[in-house]
Amino acid sequence: MTTNMDLKAIDPRNLMAEAYRIEGITIWDCRSIFFDWALGLKPGVEPRAAIAALLDHYGAAQPDHPMTEVLRAGLEAPPDLKRRGGRAARVPPQG
Repeated sequence: MTTNMDLKAIDPRNLMAEAYRIEGITIWDCRSIFFDWALGLKPGVEPRAAIAALLDHYGAAQPDHPMTEVLRAGLEAPPDLKRRGGRAARVPPQG
């Protein structure tokens, strides 16, 4: 999957670049960094396209890196999950 997204726009804090530079980083570290990155996405940035761009940029050169595994898992997640808060999270829908 080839993307033309600007890496600075999708990773302004350079979290992914740093994750790929850390010697001996674990899958758990990568998951934590990914979560932090995802929470920091700017409005209007489509997460799946951003993940694909990161994979294109970093994953091709380091296919066995734990962050590459985390990014691949991020693309495999169902895209239609929506957060349900408040009463909707506690009470099942009436059908």
